[in-house]
Amino acid sequence: MPAVAPLSIAVIGAGLGGLTAAVALRRAGFDVHVYEQAPELTEVGGGINMGPNAARVLYRLGLGEGLDREAVRPLSTHQRRWQDGRTLQRASLNPRCEELYGAPHLTVHRADLLAIIASAFPRERVHLGHRLVGLDDQGDRVTTRFANGAEATADLLVGADGINSAVRAALLGQEAPRFAGCVAYRGLVPAERITDLGLEIGSQSWVGPGGHLVHYFVSRARLLNFVGWTEHDTWNREDWTDRATITRALAAFEGWHPQIRRIIAAADTCFIWALFDREPLPRWSVGRVTLLGDACHPMYPFMGQGAAQAIEDGATLAACLAADGAGDPVKTLRRYEELRRPRVTRLQEMSRANKTRFHLPDGPAQQARDAEWARAGDRSPEALRWLFEFDATVVPSG
Repeated sequence: MPAVAPLSIAVIGAGLGGLTAAVALRRAGFDVHVYEQAPELTEVGGGINMGPNAARVLYRLGLGEGLDREAVRPLSTHQRRWQDGRTLQRASLNPRCEELYGAPHLTVHRADLLAIIASAFPRERVHLGHRLVGLDDQGDRVTTRFANGAEATADLLVGADGINSAVRAALLGQEAPRFAGCVAYRGLVPAERITDLGLEIGSQSWVGPGGHLVHYFVSRARLLNFVGWTEHDTWNREDWTDRATITRALAAFEGWHPQIRRIIAAADTCFIWALFDREPLPRWSVGRVTLLGDACHPMYPFMGQGAAQAIEDGATLAACLAADGAGDPVKTLRRYEELRRPRVTRLQEMSRANKTRFHLPDGPAQQARDAEWARAGDRSPEALRWLFEFDATVVPSG
């Protein structure tokens, strides 16, 4: 009896979520190709704070050597008050996370992480310069059309093409993402420029009225990544250049602790980006097409779980399809969505709540928050057990 050919799967988007899904699906035995609109594999942005829930997936995919080389294992997480630097809460991260959850907490540059994941997937299966312009689900296969005139056919299609997903638009209609009322200044500082600050290898988050700033080391601890969020009523790309000035970033954090201003001033360049999101979708999967990551659940970065949840999506999708074998792939995609949606929706809601909580003006509500953090911190590995111990590669029976 001839062997049954493995399912062919087209992944649209070669970002962190799409490539993780591709690696996981190929390791599970599927015939996977990735289509990316950009002419080269790139990741915009600075660093990622990655909890053990996502790190565990990547280690299991055989990426440990690259992670151990490029990523940083922060010793602690530390939340501080904006003006005087007073500690609001502090917790150990490593080696505690590995002791509790079998995987470390990591901070890593996005470009480094993308390169590590891409190294585990055959280059000839990543098709660059392919911008999706149409798809047709024919019931037993899906045909995709690209702006360069190319077409591809697969048994399943996975839209991992970000917040402005063309796959999502094709499935569920066009809808503009919503401005979240926040813009971020971000930069990278060579570590040798700030040795006088005596920074621990850890993550520090400074919270204050209408904004907060986070900094941590990436790229083998050679660079300090910082992201400072401030609130604004409107976003007009013409009014904000993507490359902000250091002077503008310093003005946004006028009056904040000297350490913050010292870090910002030490950067060569500073970029600015606006935060957008969408309401949770009623569904992710239609027929033989499904979504993952920001294509279906963009979230504020205030739980540090945006990239992590895209990574989890890919692991769960691969686990569901592997468990189903030669069953009904349409039903399996719905199963994947049912498993993932409650968790990511909870994190979307928590991330939104943290935007308010981190940016409280000085006063009674801020004092109550600080007292609660002092009494029962919410950032420790123990407090985040529900988040960190979750294993996206295990599919519950039933």
